[in-house]
Amino acid sequence: MRDGRPEPAVQFDDQTVGLHGSGFDSVMSLITGGADARDGVMRWVERHPGSADVDLGKVTYHSPIPRPPKIICIGLNYRDHAEESKLPIPDVPTVFCKFPTAVTGHNQPVVLPKNSVKPDYEAEFAVVIGPGGRHIAEQDWQKHVFGYTILNDVSARDYQMATSQWMIGKTFDTFAPIGPAVVTADEIEDPHNLNISLSLNGEVMQNSNTRNLIFRIPQLIAHLSSVFTLEPGDIIATGTPAGVGFARKPPRWLRPGDDMLTTIEGLGELHNPIVAEV
Repeated sequence: MRDGRPEPAVQFDDQTVGLHGSGFDSVMSLITGGADARDGVMRWVERHPGSADVDLGKVTYHSPIPRPPKIICIGLNYRDHAEESKLPIPDVPTVFCKFPTAVTGHNQPVVLPKNSVKPDYEAEFAVVIGPGGRHIAEQDWQKHVFGYTILNDVSARDYQMATSQWMIGKTFDTFAPIGPAVVTADEIEDPHNLNISLSLNGEVMQNSNTRNLIFRIPQLIAHLSSVFTLEPGDIIATGTPAGVGFARKPPRWLRPGDDMLTTIEGLGELHNPIVAEV
C-alpha cells in the first residue's frame, strides 16, 4: 500500500521490491505486457531505489488480481472428491464461475453470510492465463500460462445444492480468497505434481497432490478456449480434492472464529480467518 493505493511487488529469494515508479501499477499490467513487461520489471529490480524495498512483515495483502476478467472453476476434478460427493466421474469438465466481487486476499477474512447455514471450504490450484486465445491446442498450453496461485473455492452448500446451477452458492462476497501471490510459470517445474492441503484451526482436512487431477491444464485450456476466448488475467481454478466439509460425518461447516490455511507446494500459504456477517 502506497498513498492509500495497493502496490504490486516482485518477490525473489529473500528480497521483495515494490514496483511504484517502475511504470507497472498492477499485476495485471505485467500480465498484459507480456515478455517486454517481464524484462522491464527485471531491469527495475536490478536498479531499484532503496525506498522500493518491501518489508513483508508490515504489509497488508490484497489479492494479486483483485478483479480477474473471469474466474473459471472446474468441479469434480479429483476422483476422490467426485466419489465423496456421490456424483459420477465426469467425462467432460464441469464448469462454473465466480464473480469478481467474491475475490479477497491473503490474511483477509472470509465473511460467512447471514443467509447460509452450510458454508464450506475447497482448496484449489489455480492457473493464471497470460496470452489469451481461442481454440488453443493442448500442446500449446504452456504458451498461454503466466503463472499459478492458490484459490479457496468457498461454497454455501445450501445455496449451491438448491438448484442444478452451482454458481449462486459459490459467489458470495469474499468466497474467492486468492494469493498470497502469483508464482510465474517458470518457477514451477511440474504443475501436475504439487502437494495441496487445507487445514482448519491446525487440523488437516484436505491433503492430496495435483497429479490426481482428472482433467489437467492442457485439457482444460483446450476445452475452455474451444467455447470462449481466454483473456490475460483469467483464473482457472482446477478443482478440489476429497475432505470437504459437507462430505464429513457429521458435516463440518465453517464457523466464525475458524482459522483456514490453504497450502500448495511452491506457491506458499493462503491464510483466511473466518468471521460472521454483521
